[in-house]
Amino acid sequence: MRNINDLPRIPLGLFPTPFYKLEVISARYGKNIWIKRDDLCGVALGGNKVRKLEFLLADAKNQGCDTVFTTGGAQSNHAMLTAACAARAGMKCILLLKKRGVTEHRGNLVLNDIYGADVRFVDTDSYDDIYAEMHRIGGELAGRGHKAYEIPVGGSNPLGAVGYVSCVREFTIQALAAGIRVGHIVSATGSGGTSAGLLLGAKLFQPGVKVTGIGVDDDPFDRIVPDLAAGAAEILNCAFTREADDFRSVCRMGDGYAIPNPADTPYIHELARTEGILLDPVYTGKAWAGMLELLKEGYFDGEDDLVFVHTGGAPALFAIDLP
Repeated sequence: MRNINDLPRIPLGLFPTPFYKLEVISARYGKNIWIKRDDLCGVALGGNKVRKLEFLLADAKNQGCDTVFTTGGAQSNHAMLTAACAARAGMKCILLLKKRGVTEHRGNLVLNDIYGADVRFVDTDSYDDIYAEMHRIGGELAGRGHKAYEIPVGGSNPLGAVGYVSCVREFTIQALAAGIRVGHIVSATGSGGTSAGLLLGAKLFQPGVKVTGIGVDDDPFDRIVPDLAAGAAEILNCAFTREADDFRSVCRMGDGYAIPNPADTPYIHELARTEGILLDPVYTGKAWAGMLELLKEGYFDGEDDLVFVHTGGAPALFAIDLP
C-alpha cells in the first residue's frame, strides 16, 4: 500500500480535528455517540471539502495550473471552500454555480466574494452543461497563457476521496486513545466522495466497521460510493473488496435537494441546545436527523460506539430559514 503521506498535498486544514463523545445526546438516546468535528478544520467556517482540496489543489499545482474551476448549487459549501483554499494556494478561482435555490447575496455567496472568487451563474439543471462551459472558458484562458484545473462537484473523484481515507486513519488513532472500538460511521452524502473515503478508510483502519451515508439527494450512491472507493484504492495501491452491507445509502432528501425537512428541525435544535453544535438544514441536519431516526428503529443495535462525521455547512444557516 502506498503511504498517504507520500501523495502530493498542500497543508490547508488544522488537523487532527476534535473527536469526542456527545455526553448529553448519548445519555438521551441510550447509545454512545461520538462526533468527528470536521466543521472545525480551521478554514473559513469549516467543512469536509478541505481534506479533499489538500490533494486536489496539490495536483493542480503539479500540473502547472494557475486557475481552478468548480461547481455546485448557488449556496455550495464546496464551492466556497474551494475559493478559500485556492486563495491560500495563490490560485484564481472561478465558480460556475447552478442558478437554482438562494441566489441572493446571502450565506456562501457573501463568503465567495470575500475570498475573491469569480462567481458565474449558469441557468441549467445539468452539470454536463456546466462542465461544457468550464471547457469553453478554459480554452479562452489557455489562449491568454493560463492553465485551468477542473474540480468536480463536491470534489468527489478518487483523489478527493483519499482525503477521507486519511480522516479515518486520524480518528482511528483518536478512538484508540479514548479506549473505544468504533461500531459504525455515519455522514451526509451529497456527491459521494466523503462516504467513499470513509468506506475505504474503514476497510484499511477499522476492519468490519460499516459505513452509512445519509443521502441529501437521490443520486445512486449505492453505486457511486463504491466506485469512487475503488478508484481511491487504485491511487493508494491497496485492495478494495466489498463485503455484505459494508456501505448503505439511506435517502433523506425530502422534498428536494437544498430544501429543508421540517422533521429535521427539532433534531437541529436539540443538538444546538444540548451540545452547542450547529448543523445546517441541507446536509448535516438531514444526516444527523436521519441517523437518530435509524437509531430509534434499531438500525445500530449491537454497535456500541457510533461516529458521526460533521461535514460542515454552517453558512447555509444564514441563507436558508429553518422550517
